[in-house]
Amino acid sequence: MSDRATVGFAPSRRTLLALAAAGFVHPGVASAQAEAPRRGGTLNFVIHPEPTTLACFNTTEGPAIQASTKVHEGLLTYDFDLTPRPQLATAWEVSGDGLEVRFALRRGVTWHDGTPFTAADAAFSIGLLRASHPRGRTTFANLKEARAADPHTLVLTLGRPAPYLLAALAGAESPMLPRHLYEGKGDPLANPANRAPVGTGPFVFREWVPGSHVAYVRNPNYWDPGKPYLDELVVRIIPDGAARAAAFETGDVDLGGATPVAPPDVARFAALPHLGLESRGNEYGPTIYGIEFNLDNPYLRHRAVRQAIAHAIDRPVLLKVAWYGLGDPSDSVVSPTLKEFYNPDVPRYAFDPGRAERLLDEAGFPRKGRTRFTLTHDYQPFGEGFKRTGEVIRSSLARIGIDVTVRGQDFPSYLRRVYTDRDFDFTNHPFTNMFDPTVGLQRFFTSDNVRKGVAFTNASRYANPEVDRLFAAIAVEGDRARRKEAIDAIQTILLADLPVLPLFLSRSITVFNRRVVNHTVGATGVSANFSELWLRG
Repeated sequence: MSDRATVGFAPSRRTLLALAAAGFVHPGVASAQAEAPRRGGTLNFVIHPEPTTLACFNTTEGPAIQASTKVHEGLLTYDFDLTPRPQLATAWEVSGDGLEVRFALRRGVTWHDGTPFTAADAAFSIGLLRASHPRGRTTFANLKEARAADPHTLVLTLGRPAPYLLAALAGAESPMLPRHLYEGKGDPLANPANRAPVGTGPFVFREWVPGSHVAYVRNPNYWDPGKPYLDELVVRIIPDGAARAAAFETGDVDLGGATPVAPPDVARFAALPHLGLESRGNEYGPTIYGIEFNLDNPYLRHRAVRQAIAHAIDRPVLLKVAWYGLGDPSDSVVSPTLKEFYNPDVPRYAFDPGRAERLLDEAGFPRKGRTRFTLTHDYQPFGEGFKRTGEVIRSSLARIGIDVTVRGQDFPSYLRRVYTDRDFDFTNHPFTNMFDPTVGLQRFFTSDNVRKGVAFTNASRYANPEVDRLFAAIAVEGDRARRKEAIDAIQTILLADLPVLPLFLSRSITVFNRRVVNHTVGATGVSANFSELWLRG
């Protein structure tokens, strides 16, 4: 979200319908399909905050993914309905018992330094993702071996079926990396290629100027003939929300995802003829925003305290005040958009400050004067929406006698505090569901995902053997009905235990200049490689 806020703006349903009519939903598709792509030009693509890496084998950090996928591709890409399509793999086959997956890899592909891309690179990349990616341990949990049967055939041998695996191979989730630049080169986290990436994608890295931009140029040897259409791609880093909004209005930037401006600006942009709004491109990773509690905290380790906090927060008011209404309330950690998995019958925590007060009294934390105890709240520094969320929480908890200090910091400091030092009481951040609960949510809740230094894993240090068992079961269960039953049970237990309090489902928007064509062509939206994107003259 943006640093720029207009107090008092909250889009009504009528306003949101007006946004849709003004171009919120995939405008101009028919006319774009009728036009011949135009070669040339420079796209200015805005992100915020600055990424920490350009090789996303060890992070699910949104800005880094958006910036890096133009270089690092995946084996597959996905339509809006999550149907897999070829990228670096041209064909794939799953054995009848689900224990072997074979990929035919694209021939004639080279890394940007001229080295051929082979199945050995793919096998190495999957091993690195399994070891280092926040979701890799889960995604590849059933993997026994990744091997190159020949230079153009990758074989994954599984110990148990993995019903979600074929959905997990996008460049935004499982990027392919050059083995010759990583293997035997020491700590992969310190590899120079993380800041000067070498990939197979349509754009070649030119420079990273910290605090300013990342620049790419067209890959003249790209495997898809005639693409990309752009000459250059400049990823602009603009931390200030007002500056981002002004840049869209003046035409200094052309494209930005993940709602790059404040909601009041989104509504205002709907009336500007040179700008469009797009709601598609988020199907690969629907996201719940919520609170994660540190269960080692002497107060928050008590479930009754966490339940009291849940009853003290008026979530519709929080959504209106902190996010200007751009979201939808959710009682579960699973997104309601994942209809195959969502359970609407979970424990619910209605706004009830009186009930919250009684729970705290019964838990042995009476008021001493006006205050029962003090907590510190750290918010993810991805724009003012998270900060405003912290401020709403502070105000809400003050009414029930909990004194909250809201603490901000830069993104690397936040990651270190929460996931390495665990020097926090509770935080608010996104819980990206991805396309399947095994891949998206297991990392937040299973005891084997308490992983020091690995971002966006189980920071609460929650451990429940039944939740561990159920997540293990759905990772291999091929029967859809039995799998749904287990996923329903997971949601019920998590909402009773409350290591995480879901607040609402994010509604993410891409803003674009209408001269930009094919910026959103599949489920990963602006985290795709932009090989098909072109600019009208």
